[in-house]
Amino acid sequence: MLKLSALRFGKTYQSLETQEVVHFDTGEPIASISQVNGGMLQLDMKHAPRARAVLREIPSQELLERCSKAAELFASATLPMGDGTQTVDEFIHQQSASTGLPEHMCLANMKKNTFVLANMKQILDALTRGLDLDIFARGHGEEGRGVTVSYQVQSPVLGAVLPNNSPGVHTLWLPAVAMQIGLLLKPGSQEPWTPYRMIAAFIEAGIPAEAFGLYPGGHDVGSTLLARCRRSMIFGSAQTVEQYSGNPRVQPHGPGFSKILIGDDVVDHWEDYLDLMVESVYSNSGRSCINCSGIWASRHTEAIAQALAERLGGVDVLPPSDPQAGLAAFTNAAMATGTWALVQQDLAESGVTDMTSAFGPRLIEKERCAYLRPVILHADSPDRGVVAKEYMFPFTSVVNCPQAQFLKKIGPTLICTALTADAKLIDDLTESTDVDRLNIGAIATNRLNWLQPHEGNLTDFLFRSRAYQHAPLV
Repeated sequence: MLKLSALRFGKTYQSLETQEVVHFDTGEPIASISQVNGGMLQLDMKHAPRARAVLREIPSQELLERCSKAAELFASATLPMGDGTQTVDEFIHQQSASTGLPEHMCLANMKKNTFVLANMKQILDALTRGLDLDIFARGHGEEGRGVTVSYQVQSPVLGAVLPNNSPGVHTLWLPAVAMQIGLLLKPGSQEPWTPYRMIAAFIEAGIPAEAFGLYPGGHDVGSTLLARCRRSMIFGSAQTVEQYSGNPRVQPHGPGFSKILIGDDVVDHWEDYLDLMVESVYSNSGRSCINCSGIWASRHTEAIAQALAERLGGVDVLPPSDPQAGLAAFTNAAMATGTWALVQQDLAESGVTDMTSAFGPRLIEKERCAYLRPVILHADSPDRGVVAKEYMFPFTSVVNCPQAQFLKKIGPTLICTALTADAKLIDDLTESTDVDRLNIGAIATNRLNWLQPHEGNLTDFLFRSRAYQHAPLV
């Protein structure tokens, strides 16, 4: 069993108090993780400026090369891991065993993180609008056209309270290192694997260990991180997002309420887009904010819901090692039963129909875990309460709504795929402040363009544009 230590900006720390990471189905111990407290993190914040300082000592282009090397190591190397080592196969197996995510999905998320790190130069070129990264290192420089620009760093480190549900979210904090910002991470208790392996890859690639902090622990560690770090991310529920709404120091990431809108001009040919809808709902076992939780159209909605139910209703539980496994386990069985109770409340509302009920039970309970099989609902109106719901398994509501009411009714939407060529609808969606990422045409909601920002531009979050003038002394 591996013993994972905390990393206190370059110094490993093995505490007396540890937490076991166990196999979701067998209960077999996989690792023990040192547990720190909020007081230790608060004490260590004095080292945060050093994290940025050691990264600024590395020229921007060289740092990008080391990030590229880290991507190779992350994807293929046997890396130091606690008091032992970890191969790629061990990483995938351990991550699947503790999170309940099928192994092929763990590999897909690993490839996603690798892609972002390997293509960091192109991604930062897009996010910084083509600015020379040395401008961010110095704090000022020439943009061109004889204009001096200045970007003031807002925090020497980017903090993140990391989740357990899907390893794909780690792509959001990776660019910080290439921008010479240190990392202060609280790993998820069930998914410590990606941050630990990624930090190991960074260090093996020649990036100083002093740039990184890994602080596993309880809720007090997370609250201290968010209170003491000047720029941080948190991942959680709608209540979590609401708690930090309007706080410029915290970038919250919660449910996406992502949607597919089918315009009146193409809805009579909805069958052409069925594969796209299935992928949007079902990919990554529905665990991501980019999965589709609502499909809206003015007609044919019952037929669409029925077709989706026929494609997904029969999906059953398979072992995590099976390459055909499409469902992730709820490692906490009570979370699955509680979620199913909420869905049943949704079904009690008039005008809501479970289209998957004919395909067998949805809740599958085991001794140590549980599963929820896909649920496809039909809502006869956008005013039904279920329309504003999102759950952590393959779940979607097909909503009957006149096109003229789409913009009034959809509410906050992280990703909107608009299947339409209607210029007026496209323009209305482009202007809508309810829509974050907008896809026009046949693009599944889970297919991201990494050259574009996700829930805000990380560059704008970490740096503030300001005036900067320089003249000779008299």
